[in-house]
Amino acid sequence: MFCTNCGNEINDKAVVCVKCGVAVTPMAASSDTNSNEWLTALLLCFFFGWIGIHRFYTKNTDIAVAQLVLGILSCGIISGIWSLVDFILILSGSYKKGNGQLLTQN
Repeated sequence: MFCTNCGNEINDKAVVCVKCGVAVTPMAASSDTNSNEWLTALLLCFFFGWIGIHRFYTKNTDIAVAQLVLGILSCGIISGIWSLVDFILILSGSYKKGNGQLLTQN
């Protein structure tokens, strides 16, 4: 389980995150939800990655806005390369969401 505040991995039975001290709220973990989230981000990156839609979906809004502007200004050339890198990161399980958690396929 991960802390919703800092993204640090914590024990499933923890009450407070050791790293940031925030109270842990138990979340209903569903492998289908995580798998759907991974697949959705992957497909958004593949089809609309050049405008950063996958970044908005994973709550990386600052980077998403930069990728959107860059995609419009460069007609998708530079941001297309950027989205290819993101696509590879998502496939490899190294892509981080806005809260610092890794986006992984379950």
